[in-house]
Amino acid sequence: MIEETYLEGLVPQMVEWRRYLHMHPEVSFKEQKTAAFVASRLREMNYEVTTDIGGHGVLAVLQGGQPGKTVVLRADMDALPIRDEKSCDYKSTVDGAMHACGHDGHTSILLAAAAYFKEHQEQVRGEIRFLFQPAEEVCPGGARGMIEAGVLDGADVIYGLHLWTPLAFGFASSTAGPVMAATDEFFIDMIGKGGHGGMPHITVDAVVAASALVMQLQSVVSRSVDPLQPAVVTVGTIQGGSAQNVVSDRCRITGTVRTFDEDTRALIRDRIETITRATAEAYGTQCSIQYNTGYPAVVNDATEAERFFRTAPRIFGEDHVLLSPKIMPAEDFAYYLREIPGCFMFVGAGNAQKDAVYPHHHPKFDFDEDAMLYGLKLMIEMTYSYQNDVL
Repeated sequence: MIEETYLEGLVPQMVEWRRYLHMHPEVSFKEQKTAAFVASRLREMNYEVTTDIGGHGVLAVLQGGQPGKTVVLRADMDALPIRDEKSCDYKSTVDGAMHACGHDGHTSILLAAAAYFKEHQEQVRGEIRFLFQPAEEVCPGGARGMIEAGVLDGADVIYGLHLWTPLAFGFASSTAGPVMAATDEFFIDMIGKGGHGGMPHITVDAVVAASALVMQLQSVVSRSVDPLQPAVVTVGTIQGGSAQNVVSDRCRITGTVRTFDEDTRALIRDRIETITRATAEAYGTQCSIQYNTGYPAVVNDATEAERFFRTAPRIFGEDHVLLSPKIMPAEDFAYYLREIPGCFMFVGAGNAQKDAVYPHHHPKFDFDEDAMLYGLKLMIEMTYSYQNDVL
């Protein structure tokens, strides 16, 4: 059903859009110029555009030439506060900001999908909403604000994808059920009594208490969580003290928690808080705990995951469509999937021959731009499959 020649003609435009966005990144909640760029391109395609949704979100809606169901297609737009260390013509021009996760590619794919469906409007059965979301990278994220603004009202299904460099170019993957983890974070202060490093007996050492807590937290997953439930507790920072001969009165540790099961998520929070208080008491310190609940797990609808596994082989080939393992990175696409059925999919974008080998969020991150055509085809085919009731 896809008009291949027209799609191939969109590739140079996709690359141009992607490279412009890569050169002009904006971090989460700051995507004002990015949103204006997206809205301008959509208006050039003769869409009516709604802006400033849930922040800097952008929405365009296409009414098909035939009655049918409503499909929502989503892309994220925000960059990361990372300095771009690549050597290429489209390197970030903004010091301290770069698209280190592929969101520039996602935005360009969705713009191309909007162009394709506008050109083939009479073939569309129902409605398609093109959702350009801000602030995926930083909690509380941009998805909830857009949902509260009504972008899913009356919609039937939603699809999203991620250009994924751990997966080789030419492959795709997804799975039914949980696929990306829930993410929470904690900030713990141990508060003691400072003093001279040579007279520790009249102090209460916050650094010692915090160090003990770091080790105690290693037991949360290994000794409290069901071994059949994937979970991670990582202490990412420990900060305390000001000089080598001073006992510090305060020490802070921060960390992240990743889970898939809500009962496990609640258990880990309880254990962290309980162990923190017990450790503080044991070492004679006070404690302050800030525990932030972040994105829930991304849980794909079983029927829509089946649609992916029937649709993707036509694009990638039977041997190049894989069952995705559960992965610990998080995604606020999870909020959409709590409202309506849908599927989140991974499109392989890693390619050593093009130096697309660095992990996501790395200063030298890049992806194989040829993967965008695969992503575009996948979005189009999933939409047609759903609206034409093909499964």
